[in-house]
Amino acid sequence: MRLLRVGLTGGIGSGKTTVAERFAMMGVPVIDADGISRALCERGQPALDEIVAVFGENILNADGSLDRASLRERVFFDEMARRTLESILHPRVRMEMNRLIDVYEAPYAVLAVPLLLESGMVDCVDRVLVVDCPEAAQIQRVMGRDGVTRAHVESILSVQCTRNARLAIADDVLLNDSDQESLFKEVDALHQRYLQWAMQTRSLNAE
Repeated sequence: MRLLRVGLTGGIGSGKTTVAERFAMMGVPVIDADGISRALCERGQPALDEIVAVFGENILNADGSLDRASLRERVFFDEMARRTLESILHPRVRMEMNRLIDVYEAPYAVLAVPLLLESGMVDCVDRVLVVDCPEAAQIQRVMGRDGVTRAHVESILSVQCTRNARLAIADDVLLNDSDQESLFKEVDALHQRYLQWAMQTRSLNAE
């Protein structure tokens, strides 16, 4: 039976990881697109060979592993290079997410995809859950978390889709502008709703 698929997304510093961890604590399968992407870029993986063929061996460390910082710097402000990298990784990430989701036996699963809209993976999920917060809060959180400048965070925000664009595709929104306890209560309430929707969907499919 096909699981209900909830796509979890949000801008940098919005609290996506915290929300994903809360779902996982309640036994919900969480499939992390970023984790899959990192695994696809390990030594010996075809994706890494293709990346090196396109971008050159100077994006490798001395041991042959991917120099992620170097590649990130290479594509950050170069849209064509970024799209080329995405064309290598996104289809593989999508395929691996579909493979993993078939392994689980659960009412629903969370697909944590930070670039859900940008990657064109919205059609992979049944519902879109956006973790939202004011941009000022995003900037302050990332500056405090990563020890970077405001300009650095703003440059990251500039290449992500806008807050309004994410909210426009959202079926559900978690506003993360208070404390963690309040956020967890909202996640817990959504969990109950997703369980109900998943059961209803299964009942309809069984008729």
